[in-house]
Amino acid sequence: MRVRQRAGSRLPPLYQYLSTAIDASTSKRPFYITTPIFYPNAAPHIGHLYSLVTADIFARFTRISEPDRLVHFLTGTDEHGLKIQKAAKDRGIEPSVLCDALSEQFRRLGTRANISNTVFLRTTEARHREAVEYVWRDLAAQDLIYKGTYSGWYSISDECFYTDSQIIHPPSSLTPISIETGSAVEWSSESNYKFRLSSFQERLLDYYTANPKSIYPSAHREKLLQTLRDEPLDDLSISRPRERLSWGIPVPGDMSHTMYVWFDALTVYLTGVGFPAERQGSLWPPNIQVIGKDIVRFHALYLPAMLLAMGMPLSHTLLAHAHWTAQQRKMSKSIGNVADPFDAMDTWGVDAVRFYMARVGGRFRDDVDWSPEQLEKHADEIRSLLGNFFLRITSKTIQKRVASAPQLAFIQLLGQSLDGPNGDVLSSLRNLKAKVEQCMEKFEVGDVLDAIILVLREANGALTHTAPWSTQNPPEAAQVSYLLSLEVLRVTGICLQPFIPEAAHNLLDALGVPKAERSMNFAAVGKGSVGEVKGVKLFEGKREIPSVG
Repeated sequence: MRVRQRAGSRLPPLYQYLSTAIDASTSKRPFYITTPIFYPNAAPHIGHLYSLVTADIFARFTRISEPDRLVHFLTGTDEHGLKIQKAAKDRGIEPSVLCDALSEQFRRLGTRANISNTVFLRTTEARHREAVEYVWRDLAAQDLIYKGTYSGWYSISDECFYTDSQIIHPPSSLTPISIETGSAVEWSSESNYKFRLSSFQERLLDYYTANPKSIYPSAHREKLLQTLRDEPLDDLSISRPRERLSWGIPVPGDMSHTMYVWFDALTVYLTGVGFPAERQGSLWPPNIQVIGKDIVRFHALYLPAMLLAMGMPLSHTLLAHAHWTAQQRKMSKSIGNVADPFDAMDTWGVDAVRFYMARVGGRFRDDVDWSPEQLEKHADEIRSLLGNFFLRITSKTIQKRVASAPQLAFIQLLGQSLDGPNGDVLSSLRNLKAKVEQCMEKFEVGDVLDAIILVLREANGALTHTAPWSTQNPPEAAQVSYLLSLEVLRVTGICLQPFIPEAAHNLLDALGVPKAERSMNFAAVGKGSVGEVKGVKLFEGKREIPSVG
């Protein structure tokens, strides 16, 4: 069923935003990426780190792909709502005190995980309140907000209203639950303000039909399209009576109501680029918005409808990642299976945890099980294939043998015909840059690391096969292995910067790679240079043990 626009609604035609969203995708415009803003009613967990690392990978990759392009990277905390109000009451403290303490933990998580965000925004900041009030007044002036009565299901944990079709009554639960999130819901009846979301159904359907790259993975877009075709959108409740919810932004002109937390929170992406003062600034819209799969509806329906109403372009792509589980069960404090991101980074090191999350969780489609054993396995994988490989090739034994051969530069080596394992390594290395760029363009982060690891495996195998440390092989052969291995390390080091930034930085420094030659442009074989090579430890945490065989 296709639901038509409400007669008399004063909304600009969709084509303006379709063309703006498409044409704005240009390298001349700053790159804007966001994470969800996190709800600080409890300490950060692995899922929060996953969102941060995912966004950071794309932010860092953009910086090395387009060094002259500004990257604007927003994260922060969503600090209003009933959950915060209740959590603070249970602890006997003011909500603002609770938010100050927990927001700082999220800020600390980003710092610890080496996240390169340029903005950390809290919804309790005055600049955000100004933006939210501006949006409300803008929509109200267009008769898109009206006062009505809501009777239906409400989830305190999701801070969300649900219709009958969005909840189920499972036999194992005493209360109905949300189909999408599994959270308990309760019946609620109250007077509140509503946003005419129903007026945007046709436009949203047209937009997502015309923009196949608007949501990734594509299954989320297909599900959304089906919803827009088959189910009428209900108008959205966007306030709650202040006697029920006092911790939030009051409705402009009506102090008896508090803005619905999601209406407040979704505006943060505008606040982060200086809205409303910079209403038509060059930073908007976001190129990528990283979100969890459970909040697609908010970011794919509610926020776009608000933007369309204000004459603003929509985000280019929503990257909706899956969740991390523990023993194939949702992480829950009551179950006791919540993984602490700080403990993980303290135990295995920041880069090892980042690598594991991207390697195992970098396809975004299906939930992934958090496993200390698998984390250990993948931490050992990158430490061995990269860290120990570097220590092997820079060993004094190999350095001494190379020094006894006639001096040769890698660019000269490219003029020779390499066969056997060395030839295979060079062939794979030549293809790596294009492979990495293609996979990143398709949001296939896991495939990027697969390609890099394959090259490193081949290079390690070739080094073992050619045995440059052995006196049974001529120094010239040792030199070929040495130069090729350094080129593998240089190219993979450049490509790994978005994933394991500290280790990659250590590696490129140790290779003497100039700062100006660390962009993807120099990831082509023979394009960059290696300077004075120094043996260093690449990773924090476990000790790397050099091997000569």
